[in-house]
Amino acid sequence: MSSPPLSDGRHRLLRAWQLALLRFAVTRDHGDRLHAAAVAGELDRLGRNTENSLHFFRRTSSRLCAAIDGEQDNADAVLERFCRQLDEPRLRHAFAAAVGIARPDTRPSEVRPKRNRDLFRGLPGRRTACL
Repeated sequence: MSSPPLSDGRHRLLRAWQLALLRFAVTRDHGDRLHAAAVAGELDRLGRNTENSLHFFRRTSSRLCAAIDGEQDNADAVLERFCRQLDEPRLRHAFAAAVGIARPDTRPSEVRPKRNRDLFRGLPGRRTACL
């Protein structure tokens, strides 16, 4: 989900929540659903001081898990919206596959430039350092 820059710990917890939802989407196991809810509770506790945090992650987890299980009328829309909000392309594609979304929103992933083989041409070779 797109959000303002988070502290490293909170970012990892957010990623753990997303992965917990992916795991539930794959296994449909009640224990995995409870794990996603527990991580969501941790995220809500961390954001206690903000106005928008009033059980946001727990509500969202509940809504997503119900959609994954097919317990909601608008399940497809809920799942597609969540899938579009995932920043990591691999996670987005895995989640889309797990819940049966045909084609997730495909944003171009960051393309790494090709290595230039001539980059170091003309420079002297490395010498072994004596210590």
